[in-house]
Parts: sequence; C-alpha cells; structure tokens
Amino acid sequence: MFDLAKYTKELRILFESSRNILLISHVNPDGDAIGSQLALYHYLKHKGKNAEMISPNHLQEFLKWMDGAEEINVFIKKRKTCIKLIKEADLIILIDFNQSNRLGEAEKYVTDSTAIKIIIDHHQDPFNIANLIISDSAKCSTAELIYELITGMNGEPFKNKSYSEAIYVGIITDTGNFEHGTYTGGTLRIIADILDSGIQKDKILDVVYNNFSADRMRLQGFALSNRMIVIPEYKTAYIYLKRQDLSEYNHIKGDTEGFVNLPLSIKGINFSALFIEKENFVKLSFRSKGDFPVNEFASRYFSGGGHVNASGGEFYDSLENTISYFLTVLKENAGKLNSE
Repeated sequence: MFDLAKYTKELRILFESSRNILLISHVNPDGDAIGSQLALYHYLKHKGKNAEMISPNHLQEFLKWMDGAEEINVFIKKRKTCIKLIKEADLIILIDFNQSNRLGEAEKYVTDSTAIKIIIDHHQDPFNIANLIISDSAKCSTAELIYELITGMNGEPFKNKSYSEAIYVGIITDTGNFEHGTYTGGTLRIIADILDSGIQKDKILDVVYNNFSADRMRLQGFALSNRMIVIPEYKTAYIYLKRQDLSEYNHIKGDTEGFVNLPLSIKGINFSALFIEKENFVKLSFRSKGDFPVNEFASRYFSGGGHVNASGGEFYDSLENTISYFLTVLKENAGKLNSE
C-alpha cells in the first residue's frame, strides 16, 4: 500500500539537504510531465531552493504558455548547459516516467551521475533506476501525486497561482479532461480546491484544447474518413497515418494527440489503436475501455507499456507489416476482447 506520509517525510529531508536540485521530464513531454515538473519547480523556488529543469526535447506548443515553461532547458537545444546541470546536481528528480530510455540523449549523463535520484511517477512496473521510487499507479496522473506530496510537506495545500495552473494542466491532460483514466473522488476534490483558488479554468481549457490549426482539423477528418478501420468482431478499431499523409496536412508535433481516443466513441468498440509511420519505425498508441490491459498488450508485442487503459509502443518494420502483425496478435487476444 502506498504510504504517503513516509514518502512525504523522506522527500522533505532530501529537499532540505540538497543544494542543486534538477527536475527532468521524459522525452516528448506531455501535459502531465510538464505540469508536474513546473508545479514542483514553483514549490521549490518558493522554499528558496536552487532548482533547474530539463526536458529531453521540445515542448508542444499548447504547454509553452505556462509560467516557468521558458525556464525549462531543452537538452537537444542546449546540450552543454544541460550536461553541466546534470553534473552539478546533487539531487535529480525524474518526473512522470520510470525507465531510463525515456531520457533520450540525456540518459547516459543521468545514469552516470552520482547524485541521489528520485522517481515520482504513476506508471506501473518502475525500473530500479533511482535511490527512491515514489510511484502510485492508482493515481490518475503524476500531477495528482505531486499535489498530495507537496500538500503533505507544506502542511496544507500550497497556494500559488502558477503551481495550481500546472497541477490542473497535468490532471486534465492525463484524463482527457476526465473522459478517461483512473481519477477518483480524491482527484475531483483536488480539482475543487484548485478551482476555488481562482484559476481561470475556461482560459486554460481553451489554450490546451482549442488551439488547433485548420490543417490539424483536416488531418483528423481525413484520418476518420480514410484511415480508420473498424473490426466489430474484436470490438476493435484502428487508425493509421502514413508519412505522406502527415506531410500533406503540414503535420507538426502534437497534431495527432488524442486521435487514438476517437474510435472508442463508436458503439461496441472497446479497443483502439493508432499507427503513425516514422522514418525507420512505426509509433503505436493504444486505448481501451473496461478491463482489457493495453499496457500488457503493448509490453508483450510492441516493446511498450503504460497504463491499463492507455499505453504505447514501437515496431521497427514497415507500416504494412506492423498492421499485419497487429492483426495477427489481435486475433490471439480475441477471447479477452470478446469477454468485455
């Protein structure tokens, strides 16, 4: 059972004894990763701690408005600066991931560091890559866990506008604005506290969810009309996008975010997959309703992982062969899918 009080105490001691604290998010950081990172950063700065931030690669546009986002050092853009920060850190906190390969180019420097390392995360099956692993897969997001840890250390909810906005973004993006995920009454009580603090909910929702380009909207329409395959006998649907498709619609990073959720709106569909053709491999995303564990599916067949109902993976082959393999293993799991 997750012992919040124990971890709160250990975290407080480590914060107090550390001079240079470094917060690192995962490659291709999402709203939960950046929201959690910024929330912890604002708390540490308020406490007078020397805290720095690194992201392995660039932030998506819809996250750059948050206070403090400009302070995040992008590794592939500022390699020398980031390597220096890693070497000087005496405490490194890995946020919203639990496998070292999620560090991108920063992996070697972080794993070689003699600094104390902490994982704060909500994904299942953490790798033993840190001195302290604070992980609770029952939480809907790492942001929810960060909020509870900071509330415990602070003795009461931490009142700070930038912090509250960051926590809010982390929670709403990892639950699709409460359309999926393992959120509970406790999650909603956190949201209630944040809303009562006076954040501009409508403005945040608008910048996070209503900032798409016309090309992105047309790509979504094309994907649903021309690239979605429904397999009712397996309660499954999938969308595939070729590199040429992305090029024709002027795709930019983040444009396909949320596409994998769309087929789950179809009556009788409990499992959805998205295939994105890259230069040397295919990126896969999986979503499910009910008890079908897409994290196990991703781990077993596509070198991936994640949550029970939300996961991803990769397959180093052509798009055609990847889909063919997917259909083969889908058939192997027909019993589990049809039991839903």
